[in-house]
Amino acid sequence: MNNFIYDTPTKVYFGKDEEQKVGKLIKEYGAAKVLIHYGGRSAKESGLLDRVKGYLAAENIDYVELGGVVANPELKLVREGIALCRKEGVDFILAVGGGSVLDSSKDIANGAANPEVDVWDFSLGKAAPQKTLPKGAILTLAAAGSEMSNSCVITDTETGSKRGYGSPCNRMNFAIENPELTYTVNAYQTACGAVDIAMHTIERYFCPGEDTYLTDAIAEAVIKSTMKAGRDCIDDPKNYVARANMMWASSLAHNGLTQCGRSFLLTVHQFEHEVSGMYPQVAHGAGLAALWCSWARYVYKANVSRFLQYAHNVWNLDINFEHPEETVEKAIDLQEEYYRSIGMPTNLKELGVKEKDLETLALQCSRGRTRTLDGYRKLGYDEMLDIYKMAYEA
Repeated sequence: MNNFIYDTPTKVYFGKDEEQKVGKLIKEYGAAKVLIHYGGRSAKESGLLDRVKGYLAAENIDYVELGGVVANPELKLVREGIALCRKEGVDFILAVGGGSVLDSSKDIANGAANPEVDVWDFSLGKAAPQKTLPKGAILTLAAAGSEMSNSCVITDTETGSKRGYGSPCNRMNFAIENPELTYTVNAYQTACGAVDIAMHTIERYFCPGEDTYLTDAIAEAVIKSTMKAGRDCIDDPKNYVARANMMWASSLAHNGLTQCGRSFLLTVHQFEHEVSGMYPQVAHGAGLAALWCSWARYVYKANVSRFLQYAHNVWNLDINFEHPEETVEKAIDLQEEYYRSIGMPTNLKELGVKEKDLETLALQCSRGRTRTLDGYRKLGYDEMLDIYKMAYEA
């Protein structure tokens, strides 16, 4: 087991009606003016946005608002939010929405608190935020895990670049998680969420590391619980138990718990960021579903034993010790079948990706042939292109 630091400073308020506490929670930070940041119509049409404003007004907390966050949060709106915060003297950010809203809020908080730095430099790795504004979240979508992660992913639509960065400054001070607020999430977005949640842990599961049987057991439970909850939510959108388990899995899958003792690199996420950066209409979870099985088939022979453990403990397969590769391939097939069963794509063509763009995707993912993704098998430009081609032709 590798050395590790496990730090999850975000305080979670979980359950029915917990969003009613938001005014009192923000008041504890002595906020004078709050930026309420949200996405599109659902926060308004559901009445949640008006209720949140009422909770703030009840505590005499002033606020301004900024909506318009899209599925892949955009740099231009982040810049607008930073300018608004500086103009209005905002000293607290409240994100009302899913992972895209939360990531946009994180970047706004970092940019507003570090005015001497171009906020995009954080995403490019040219600078790191030294401070941030306090921030909280009311979660309305179980998917990205941004409510408890130190990650932030932003897209520059002018260049098609989608970049993520980690920082302690990206941690939410608190997250309010009421599963009832996810009842109206449609089947497609619910399925995308289930893929993304499980993938946050599946990718950690296949990072190098040894003798992590406790971490492995936690990870396997998160993966299996997420897949069950995702299907149950699709079958019955107002199934509180399923929505609650899926929402909690979202937080656990991306707060560092399921990687303790192992290295950390979300390889398939890197592949997918290039896809949804070039094709903004692609939902992140759908992109992951279209890519993972091809990646797994490409790399599994570099660590057959780890994939056998996954096959046995996650998919309940008996191991064929004479032909272990058959067991691994069966597990990958079962995962692919699961994706199809919940309406997810299993190749890039289904997402509208054009074959002529595969080389560009590989070039961008390899940062112009200067970056490799290390894991069980080192992936450079040529290997990345092979995987993109496999995922296109699958």
